[in-house]
Amino acid sequence: MDLVLVNLIDGLVTGLLLFMLSAGLTLIFSMMGVLNFAHASFYMLGAYFAYQISTFMGFWMGLIIAPVIVGIAGAGIERYGLRKVHQYGHVPELIFTFGLALLIEEVVQFFWGKNQMPYNPPEILQFTLFSISGNSIPAYKVFMIFVSIGIFLALLYVLTRTRVGMVIQAALSYPKTVEALGHNVPLVFMGVFGVGTALAGVAGVIAGPVLGTFPGMAFLLGSIVFVTIVIGGLGSLWGALVASLLIGWITTFAASYNVAMADILMAMGFEQPIDLSESAWRDLWSLTLPQIGPILPYLLMVLILVFRPYGLFGKRDV
Repeated sequence: MDLVLVNLIDGLVTGLLLFMLSAGLTLIFSMMGVLNFAHASFYMLGAYFAYQISTFMGFWMGLIIAPVIVGIAGAGIERYGLRKVHQYGHVPELIFTFGLALLIEEVVQFFWGKNQMPYNPPEILQFTLFSISGNSIPAYKVFMIFVSIGIFLALLYVLTRTRVGMVIQAALSYPKTVEALGHNVPLVFMGVFGVGTALAGVAGVIAGPVLGTFPGMAFLLGSIVFVTIVIGGLGSLWGALVASLLIGWITTFAASYNVAMADILMAMGFEQPIDLSESAWRDLWSLTLPQIGPILPYLLMVLILVFRPYGLFGKRDV
């Protein structure tokens, strides 16, 4: 039971971190219909900018300033790059954002090198908040949980309870009408893109000290972000939250329990071959749950696409 509680907390941290990444991408897609392949690269930039700022002004100033810088950079890229490509369709957009991701990675390596940066949590949070049967829960993990929940509540409030949120949602469905009412729709799009990339920057700031700040960090989470929004439903904020938590808990529990695939298959009614060396499925029977844990989110995505192609909370017309 204690291990279950520890895994629930660790999975919650992983899921909420993934939500901060996928929430920004969900915002961008729901507003502009753009699947931004460079989104995880802004997450990486957030971590590197925060590290650089923290060396001079401390972690907390990095947490405030780095996402703002990333958001401004994202808004500028939308205004002077993506907007010009948008008129030519989705394929040029995908090529543009894919090239942007490669460019950002090269720029990061040029300025900071290929080694991992010594970016650490603030000293005030470097202690064990509580323990569960000898398993310590650091205060920084709890801090990450509260930051993620706060961002979700703030986004939900802005989108559903404020005038800005109403304009954003109206611009999604009726851009011409919103423009006729006097609102600057291109400016709204640029602002949403900037906020989306800033959210990725926040994720990078708080994840960098835990997961490591290195040039490959964008690649590690880049694909799983798209899996998350596909499972949750393209354009759905609630879907992004639920899918992120599902993926966080699935991968955490799979890594913690050394269950043999043979036990799972036999529990499902399959009979184990007498001579595994002669069986075409010998590799499958010899696998363990931790080994297949990293691919479980992708298997879940395949199942979602087969039985509910528009995602858990998506709509058919998205």
